[in-house]
Amino acid sequence: MGVLQTAAQEKTGKIKNNRSSDTVMEVIMYVVAAVFLLILIYPLFFIIIASFSDPSAVAGGQVWLFPKGFTLDGYKELLRHENIWIGYRNTILYTVVGTVIGLAVNISAAYALSRKDLAGRKYISLYFIFTMFFNGGLIPTFLTIRDFHMYDTFLVMVLPFSVGVYNIIVARTFFQTSIPGDLWEAAQIDGCGNLRYFARVVLPLSKAIIAVLGLWIAVGYWNSYFNALIYLKNPNMYPLQLILRNILITNQMQSGMGTGEAAQIALRLANMMRYSVIIVATVPIMCVYPFVQKYFNQGVMIGAVKE
Repeated sequence: MGVLQTAAQEKTGKIKNNRSSDTVMEVIMYVVAAVFLLILIYPLFFIIIASFSDPSAVAGGQVWLFPKGFTLDGYKELLRHENIWIGYRNTILYTVVGTVIGLAVNISAAYALSRKDLAGRKYISLYFIFTMFFNGGLIPTFLTIRDFHMYDTFLVMVLPFSVGVYNIIVARTFFQTSIPGDLWEAAQIDGCGNLRYFARVVLPLSKAIIAVLGLWIAVGYWNSYFNALIYLKNPNMYPLQLILRNILITNQMQSGMGTGEAAQIALRLANMMRYSVIIVATVPIMCVYPFVQKYFNQGVMIGAVKE
């Protein structure tokens, strides 16, 4: 009995030690995670409070946790430009239409490449991957877009760059690891064809990866300005990012060309608008994230599993 009691006490002691060590590790992990979270969130928080603060206070390092010299002049100066609303309209259209086209193209290609019965599947995959490392460059792309009569049109912003090889690879891996092959065999027995199977079975089971790719593609279109800078010449078709860029450049030039009090006022407004521009450009797309967040982690982890 004494031996059994001693063994039980030793086992209980080991369990307590393990629990205490687990508790310590959990505390350390939470502290480290909190520090990293603070490092990631604080820059955005600083931009928000700086956009409502006096530029001299920001430049003097007085803004840390709360706005100093609260003012809305930066937003007022920015929103008085009528082109802002034109840019919002264009960017929303480009983002919505481009995301729909991007999802249709990338998801369809990924599913086709995930099917083992696709003839030449490996060679087609290599062809896609090759384009990730080698491309014709800006001038051949510009000439191609011009010859297809897409220059300075709505299509140039949503169609030519809708294919993303990385997105296709992630979605293909998701289909290979998450959609059982037995489903296709059962669907064939019931007389289901490829298109019907893809629409009725595969897509409903792929909400996670669709949400993830949709968010990636939408953010890409929302932040895009280089394509508009190269392929658009009509100011009424400019996206929001390009219009904000032009406003900042114009204000900086005006503040540099002026003298005296007028130059100081122009410089002050330019400095205030720098932070306001970031908020105006990022808040709308950030509002979309909570609606897809529940699918985000699942889709990324499953889609990242190595084949």
